[in-house]
Amino acid sequence: MPKYTPKEVLSLIEQEGVQFVDLRFSDPFGQWQHMTLPAYELSMSSFEDGIGFDGSSIRGWQSIHESDMLVFPDPSTAFIDPFIETKTLVMICDIYDPITKERYGRDTRFIAQKAEQYLKQTGIGDTAYYGPEAEFFILDSVEFGNDQNYSFWRVDAEEGWWNREMPSSGYKIPYKRGYFPAPPLDKMTDIRNEMVSTLSNLGITVEVHHHEVATAGQAEIDIRYDSLVNQADKLFIYKYVVRNVAAKYGKYATFMAKVLPEDNGSGMHTHFSIWKDGENLFAGSGYAGLSELALYAIGGILKHGPALTAFTNPTINSYHRLVPGFEAPVRLAYSARNRSAAVRIPMYYQNPKAKRIEIRFPDATSNPYLAFSAILMAALDGIENRIEPGEPFDKDIYSLPPEELEGIPQLPGSLEESIKALENDYEFLLKGGVFTEEFIELWIESKRAEIDELRFIPHPKEFELYFDI
Repeated sequence: MPKYTPKEVLSLIEQEGVQFVDLRFSDPFGQWQHMTLPAYELSMSSFEDGIGFDGSSIRGWQSIHESDMLVFPDPSTAFIDPFIETKTLVMICDIYDPITKERYGRDTRFIAQKAEQYLKQTGIGDTAYYGPEAEFFILDSVEFGNDQNYSFWRVDAEEGWWNREMPSSGYKIPYKRGYFPAPPLDKMTDIRNEMVSTLSNLGITVEVHHHEVATAGQAEIDIRYDSLVNQADKLFIYKYVVRNVAAKYGKYATFMAKVLPEDNGSGMHTHFSIWKDGENLFAGSGYAGLSELALYAIGGILKHGPALTAFTNPTINSYHRLVPGFEAPVRLAYSARNRSAAVRIPMYYQNPKAKRIEIRFPDATSNPYLAFSAILMAALDGIENRIEPGEPFDKDIYSLPPEELEGIPQLPGSLEESIKALENDYEFLLKGGVFTEEFIELWIESKRAEIDELRFIPHPKEFELYFDI
């Protein structure tokens, strides 16, 4: 993406005939928020002094008695929105407290920026690179509802295997058979092509796109690696593009981790490496071509894996995906090539610059500012404390007998277990002031509230199991 200065943004507005400026930022839980100004309201002072807004209605933010906030546009993130009919320029923003003039502690982009700074402070490296593989479903219809006397959901897709009895049912992708048949079985190629073209026009480089394993339009678009904050910014744009292109076709895109009970869920395998002075610190002569430092980083990620899931897999739905048998890793092990391990070392290329690790348990319901920051902090803790990752597991973990599985720790099986793990293991996140105790307390309190919401609602399946018992 082009990197603009404030002056260049103001010139771009004039040259392109921009009529509106859209200011965007994330709430703590990863939902993009926005406010829109007429273009004539943006000036140099907007970049220097910020723009006031009410932060009290943003989920997880200020109380009503301290609602005033300042939003500072980051000119380096500017782009012309490809979906809004009236020409609109978008900028991602940083949030400040208007009284103290300091960054707002619950602004998750600030947490990501602190994580990048902390990496430099350690002297270990200067850049952490991330390559997320965010998966999603493209559906034709979505219905859901809850009230005192009902609870249900229903999705449909022309491509769905459950439609095999319908007319013109010759081209249906069976469960777990979507990786990756050519059209006409794959009916989403044109839609994904348009998503990729839109991302490319915004300066986001796409490496590949394809149908994923599940039926019903499951897809993956992989964007080229970038540094922590830059890549998190891009992931928000990526999800925005995917949803809006789908909507243009009258369809619905979702990044929920588990949509179909009997089919594969959607993850966000995250490729990760640490560099210094242009050198990849993960390349070496150890196991699978890794350096000792990389193995210690894996050790930190495996040790803190249960706590990490509070940020990398932050929804109740996330744990419907993290079950054996659907290619989702549930055991905290590492391996070359083996996709059943929580951390995999891709072996496609032998070039040292391409050496990285792939963390396979995250999903795209996470806020990338938090997920990427937490991964970095766990890796750095492993490096600083020389945490050994143990022996690699090059067998299919799903097929191991119980006696061999005993020695492999397991990821949490529910959001409640994940939050308990975070409560017992968060000191590594506090180093360098990257995360704060106040933010972690907010996170735990908010997630417990989500858990309680579902705890009191009977599941539709319960009626099938118990209604006439």
